[in-house]
Amino acid sequence: MNVSAVIKSIRNIMRQDKGVNGDAQRLEQMGWMLFLKIFDAKDEELEDMDETGEYVSPIPKEYRWRDWAANDEGITGDELITFIDRKLFPDLSNLKIQDNKRAILVRDVFRGNNNYMKSGQLFRQVVNELNKIDFHASRDRHVFGQVYETILKELQSAGSSGEFYTPRAVTEFMTQTIDPKLGERILDPACGTGGFLTAAIEHIRKSGVENLEQRQQLQNSVHGFELKPLPHMLAVTNLILHDIEVPDIAYEDSLLRNQSIKPKNRVDVILANPPFGGNVDDATAATFPVGFRTKESADLFLVMMVNYLKQGGRAAIVLPDGSLTGDGIKARIREMLLRNCNLHTIIRLPNSVFKPYASVSTNLLFFERVSSPSEEQEEFATKEIWYYEHQLPEGSKGYSMTNPIKLEEFEVEKAWWNNRTESETAWKINISEIIEKAIENAKPYYEKEKELKREAYSLKEKISAEKTVLKDIDKNQTAQIEKQQEKIKQLESSLQETETQARIEKQTADSIFYAAFDLDIKNPNIEYEEDDIEFDVLIGKIEKSFAESSQIVNKIKALIDLDNGK
Repeated sequence: MNVSAVIKSIRNIMRQDKGVNGDAQRLEQMGWMLFLKIFDAKDEELEDMDETGEYVSPIPKEYRWRDWAANDEGITGDELITFIDRKLFPDLSNLKIQDNKRAILVRDVFRGNNNYMKSGQLFRQVVNELNKIDFHASRDRHVFGQVYETILKELQSAGSSGEFYTPRAVTEFMTQTIDPKLGERILDPACGTGGFLTAAIEHIRKSGVENLEQRQQLQNSVHGFELKPLPHMLAVTNLILHDIEVPDIAYEDSLLRNQSIKPKNRVDVILANPPFGGNVDDATAATFPVGFRTKESADLFLVMMVNYLKQGGRAAIVLPDGSLTGDGIKARIREMLLRNCNLHTIIRLPNSVFKPYASVSTNLLFFERVSSPSEEQEEFATKEIWYYEHQLPEGSKGYSMTNPIKLEEFEVEKAWWNNRTESETAWKINISEIIEKAIENAKPYYEKEKELKREAYSLKEKISAEKTVLKDIDKNQTAQIEKQQEKIKQLESSLQETETQARIEKQTADSIFYAAFDLDIKNPNIEYEEDDIEFDVLIGKIEKSFAESSQIVNKIKALIDLDNGK
């Protein structure tokens, strides 16, 4: 069976239907139909394996693929469209679940997706084409698995849906490097179409999953979240194609779980490419600690993923350059990462890897959770960070849909991984030294801030005492009252100036301290045309920040003195 020819035929049929507009709707239409057929094939397998004969599909008999679609001479035309729109979709989207995990999968798929086709005749043609693929036959299923990968890849050009697809070479390299083992709990909190999860499944199977107990162990080890209906459905189907009977992919926003993560929820391995460049709503941001509240989705996912890791757990994630730099909340999030995790490696990718969905430069971060999630750490877990700059193939100007990044290109990184040396493409920074220098430079300003706060507290007490004195002055003593009011006014002016200076000292100290957590580091071993990069580039950034902050302080103090007539 030429599976590719079948899929091509289905595409051509759908293009004739007036209800299907564009690639995204075509993919969704094909997606739920494939899901239903593949789910039914898996049901038949489960029925055959159940020696008791007690297994019952969660899908009511009249909606099973074999009962309404398998017969090529079955219902068609308006009768078929009416059946789909008025019976199958409404009933499956309101399926009684009764704690049946397979029933939950069916319900979530049909609640989130749509039937766009309007022609019953064309719909029947699509059904009959799908019937040419036998998902019971291992060869057909294997070939279809390869074809399905190309279908997922098409999401890159389906409008905004490209965010759900990570190039296969990237997922495989990250998975091979992080090396998930049988028995470890694996999570992708923004799993898209399930690329990382299927890569982990394939990787573990290569190491040996030989008996029923091990198969069940693998089944229970892989977990995902996906908020949007189309990729959720495609991910569920993807995992079923990889022999996961009941894919554990929750149809929800994983960010809303951050507050409720318990020890039993934590995982050994996280593989993820969280959405970046998007904004979350205020309600979602409010579920995070005040110091980490931001609307940038990638930054919130980083906070949550650190929280999800067990002590000793490890992660490989994709993040844009924007998450490696920036001040304020972004810097505090990176401080938290370096304090609680050993961020040992950053692979810097060219900006064309995710084209056409995104053209920003991205990075692969590899880290391990060192501290227990419940412990506050004074020491930083990260001592040094290795960087490796992935090179474009010789003669290539960039990646594209027709020229994607390939797994073999990562062979140089694999060879370097366990035998690390600095070169034109690899360099190491001593983050401990950088942080120590930042703490040393910021310390005088933090100490001055404390001193000013103590002075402000003393002034508040004096003001309170002088106001008590004012209350006790006889109302007829006008001159004395005015004198006392002027005294209070001067004290309040001094308080305002002291509090302003304290804030300035704090801002100066923070700018010096948090400059240490700028991880957007260029390779110091090569010369750049635009910038002369010093060997210890981060130390240079901190010292520059220190000097600039001192200038700011002096300017503001001069303005305060001028305002006070000094």
